Amino acid sequence: MKKTAGIGILLSIFLLSGCMQSFQPNMDRDLGSFSYTNQNGDTVSNEDLAGTPVIANFIFTNCDTVCPPMTYNMAGVQEAIEEEGIEDYRIVSFSVDPERDDQETLKAFMSRYEMNEEKWDFLTGYEFEEISNLALESFQGLVIDDPNTDQMSHPTSFYLIDEDGNVVKSYDGVSDVPEDEIVSDLKAVSSN
Repeated sequence: MKKTAGIGILLSIFLLSGCMQSFQPNMDRDLGSFSYTNQNGDTVSNEDLAGTPVIANFIFTNCDTVCPPMTYNMAGVQEAIEEEGIEDYRIVSFSVDPERDDQETLKAFMSRYEMNEEKWDFLTGYEFEEISNLALESFQGLVIDDPNTDQMSHPTSFYLIDEDGNVVKSYDGVSDVPEDEIVSDLKAVSSN
């Protein structure tokens, strides 16, 4: 009888440990200092994001390949976050084409998607070189202007930034987006 109970306890511990996934970061970069403008003309800086976990990505509104599905996928991530009852989060989409992506253009782009705009900033108001440097230094991603077209090469990942302003994890943002993992990780890096 004792042996059976002991096996049952061990089995329960094993099963519980298998169900509980701990947060596994795959990056460790500081979010660089910035102060940009969102779709409403408001200034958003890295200091404004401090104390709140953030999901970030890079897009541009004239993109004819990955940006529409990435934005659709991010809207899905936002829906999953809100369905889980998480209120302490932000989403930031950095435009890699700030010359074309003014506030009105960003608002028009956003209107194609169902989203909570109060939690999601589309940022512009900087030079191309600034966003290229931020992508490389903080996110280990390349942003390259193709001189032969009106398209840009940029990272296609979603990034998790913790409350302390550290970029701690990247995820596929185009296909097979791990919504459940992102939600779980967001909870893990949040103090609330």
